[in-house]
Amino acid sequence: MSVRHWPEACYLIAGRDELESLPRKAHPPQSEGALRLGNKAWNLWCMAQAGLRVPPALVLGTPYAHRPASDWDEALFSVGLPELERITGRRLGDARRPLLVSVRSGAPVSMPGMMETVLDVGLCDETVPGMLRLTGNPRLVWDSYRRLVAGYGEVVAGIDPGVFEAALAELAQGQEEQTLAFDALRTLTRRYLECYREQAGEPFPQSVRVQLRESVRAVFASWNAPKAVDYRRHQGIDGALGTAVTIQQMVFGNADRRSGAGVGFTRDPTDGTPRPWVDFLFEAQGEDVVSGRRSAVGHERLAARLPQVWAELGEGAARLERLFADMQDFEFTVEEGTLFWLQARAGKRTLRAAARIALDLLAEGVIDARTAWERTRDLALEELATVRLATAEGEAPQRLGSGIPASPGIAGGELALDAERVAARVAQGAKVILVRQDAETADVAALRQAEGLLTRRGARTSHAAVVARQMGKVCVVGCETLTLLPEQRAVRFGERVVAEGETITLDGNEGSVYAGLVRTQTVPDAALQAQIMALRARFAGEGQDA
Repeated sequence: MSVRHWPEACYLIAGRDELESLPRKAHPPQSEGALRLGNKAWNLWCMAQAGLRVPPALVLGTPYAHRPASDWDEALFSVGLPELERITGRRLGDARRPLLVSVRSGAPVSMPGMMETVLDVGLCDETVPGMLRLTGNPRLVWDSYRRLVAGYGEVVAGIDPGVFEAALAELAQGQEEQTLAFDALRTLTRRYLECYREQAGEPFPQSVRVQLRESVRAVFASWNAPKAVDYRRHQGIDGALGTAVTIQQMVFGNADRRSGAGVGFTRDPTDGTPRPWVDFLFEAQGEDVVSGRRSAVGHERLAARLPQVWAELGEGAARLERLFADMQDFEFTVEEGTLFWLQARAGKRTLRAAARIALDLLAEGVIDARTAWERTRDLALEELATVRLATAEGEAPQRLGSGIPASPGIAGGELALDAERVAARVAQGAKVILVRQDAETADVAALRQAEGLLTRRGARTSHAAVVARQMGKVCVVGCETLTLLPEQRAVRFGERVVAEGETITLDGNEGSVYAGLVRTQTVPDAALQAQIMALRARFAGEGQDA
């Protein structure tokens, strides 16, 4: 089909060579890039043009968020999708060479985890044989199919994810997902399809066009989800902006032992140390890391098993900082030993990290002095400090457990198991620690009121942990000795049971959890304060140049 009438709000993300054959309307407008494509897709386009390996994608821009579905439906299926199929050499729903895509949100302003994503769209009973022939990997195909049913069921059909988790737990009998053979995953997929029918009152859609259309509709609608509205209200983000939707060719972190998914920061977002800060899961997809429902590990295993990928990741992280002139939060997938970049954005960081990163980027020549000053001029010097435990000699606070430190500082308060309890006790003047099974962004409103967050599962790069750092809340995730006892309104650390309402202390610097309230001390960073004061002295006169 001719692309002479390329829609105004529809764009392709691909390498320079692929884009040369398309009309200019298919290229994002430089002057309005992030506003029309959303921050995520605009940055992807910049990364692709800079030569980073980005899977090709189709973007339905933010103007479609305020238009009837018939407008974007025509742009998607009549023009955009055929061109994406041409670039990838695959077709959505094709029985021989099926195209599988992810459907992702992306507002002009970064809103980590506040909107929805659906992965593996395009799998159905008819396309499974084609994927089996293409990949020769039945485990990958059945794992991806069951993930699609669960993800689509949650995001589009509104099914409680616990339904699918219960089916997985029943079949796995304590085994890790990665150890399940393809026949077990095939059985699990069929059970998921039954769960979908039972919960939704209709079969899972076997039309891949219906899958794609309804996924896009749900992602656009997630702009108005309660957690997204709450986040925008407290961050001062204009609700009229809307979100774009990115439809991107899937790459598979669940392909084999040389595959996986990760999230990273180009520098440590807790204190600004200039080193990559990466969480990674082998044989996983991206939502496993960012959703907060699984615990991830640091980069050590990735560097040991795939050193060439780790080296490429480090080089790419440095390029991202030069490209965007700031510390970046990025997502990536490794498929059979090949690295693909899926996202980059300015990373959320603590106030202390913000100061150090700005000064370091200035010293490295990435930004100029005025930019560094503008990024730090509103920071209070007393905020450039670390809060630590202050136990006297001979004191030994009772340590209940430990997890992964995700946001630094010390926080103490009453243990609370849900948002309602947090709101009620805070209204009565109490300080509260929210304790949850998973580090999920659905808890963002409660987290805003609480002093800190403790979870049994999750990664330090999961969306909830990212938001906690942005809010300055102490956060410890992945406390594996923690067991929630909701019927008893209590939790258990090993053998010790702690009832809701009892006090605990979180050490977000070391990842420890203590019984009761523990004394703290504030340790100023005198050297960092001095550097900020010296920078401010350069701009003491209004309008003075660097």
